[in-house]
Amino acid sequence: MADGAGMVEAAGAEVTEFKLGDHVAPGQTGLAARIADLVDAQGATPMSPALFALAVAAFAIGTTEFVMIGLVPDVARDLTVTIPQAGLLVTGYALPVTVGAPTVTALTGRLPRRGLVAGLMGLFTLGNLLGGAAPTYEVLLAGRIVTAVAHGVFFGVGAPIAMGLADRERGARAVATMFAGLTLAMVIGVPFGTIVGQSLGWRAPLLAVALLGCLATALLRLLLPREIPHVRPAGLQSQFAVLMKPRLLALYFIAMTGFGGSFVVFTFLAPLRREVTHVSPAAVSLALMAFGAAAVVGNFGGGRLSDALGTRRGLIAALVGLVLALATLPFSAPHVLTMFANLLLWSACCFCLGPIVQSGVVAAAEEVAPGAVATASGFNIAAFNFGIATFSAIGGLLVAGPGIMTTPLGGAAAGCAALVGSLFVRSHRPGRMPISRRKIQSCSLINT
Repeated sequence: MADGAGMVEAAGAEVTEFKLGDHVAPGQTGLAARIADLVDAQGATPMSPALFALAVAAFAIGTTEFVMIGLVPDVARDLTVTIPQAGLLVTGYALPVTVGAPTVTALTGRLPRRGLVAGLMGLFTLGNLLGGAAPTYEVLLAGRIVTAVAHGVFFGVGAPIAMGLADRERGARAVATMFAGLTLAMVIGVPFGTIVGQSLGWRAPLLAVALLGCLATALLRLLLPREIPHVRPAGLQSQFAVLMKPRLLALYFIAMTGFGGSFVVFTFLAPLRREVTHVSPAAVSLALMAFGAAAVVGNFGGGRLSDALGTRRGLIAALVGLVLALATLPFSAPHVLTMFANLLLWSACCFCLGPIVQSGVVAAAEEVAPGAVATASGFNIAAFNFGIATFSAIGGLLVAGPGIMTTPLGGAAAGCAALVGSLFVRSHRPGRMPISRRKIQSCSLINT
């Protein structure tokens, strides 16, 4: 386009002009302005600075969600509460995410996207600071609730932003890039945070994540385009009507049963490895790290699989692998090497599902509920977390009843249910460009 001007076509009607540098915030000069210009001028790809900022934020969120698992005894001892009470800081985290993600996402639908995600990370940082300085258990729990709400809304809003920033045919890979921060948190952030917490006290990792939250907030303000077009949201009633859309419900069901179902086993993976495989605690930690590394591979593989095959076929491929991995786990568990190989396949297939389902939800919502895309994405985050909480509880019942070796069969059964659900998913074509990506790419500030 001449003179670096672009046009944004919004829902087939409005046309707005942008000029190079219009996205620079008032007073934004020097390096910040030059980086922001570079991001907009070159267009975002799955490895763009804007997606890197989203991934850094996801890394901070993933670390704070799971790091408390290894610190429950320390918190209980320091704040003079019982282990079950301290455990609520972990299991209770999913409820605010489940409730807050769709509700707050719907209420903030009219806010500018860049300011919203930066504000959410500011709220996330505040929650961690509150938790890190908490004088009582109740204040720490309040900080966790604030953090959890910011978590749910961030991913609900961030996924459509990530897809909109990507080139055509790379939407799922863009989502995978953002979610890579979450999976990397399992490999790096959580183990390191646990070590820091056990050495310097449980408050130290929360305060460290608060610093990381400040960095993520600054990166989001610096690297995201100032104008991120999105379809004007419908009324609240219309936004919550996404729960009546069969195409979206099928994907939510898969998020809950396919991904969440794995937590029937994962929640009790450490005792399974020690009691059945008979390995040392150090070997259990190594297995968990390998599980996290395979999750990173699966996360990126899921993005590529979805872009190459489409949503339905990508889901079927991942779910077949997941069911096979879980169904064979009772046979491989007594043997160290086969159990290790099984863990890698299980993790890769499980975390393959995240970007496939999330990008599928965004693509489906842009067709059946274009005024509620962010809310639809928020409900998907809620489905993931509801599945984790529900199937973790089911796993506990299985362990207390028929025994720990039945947990893989429970996970496989949940995977089979998800596989049936995938038959009701309509696969969006990889080459199709949804509304949000057409709008952002029409903002291109260079001639092509």
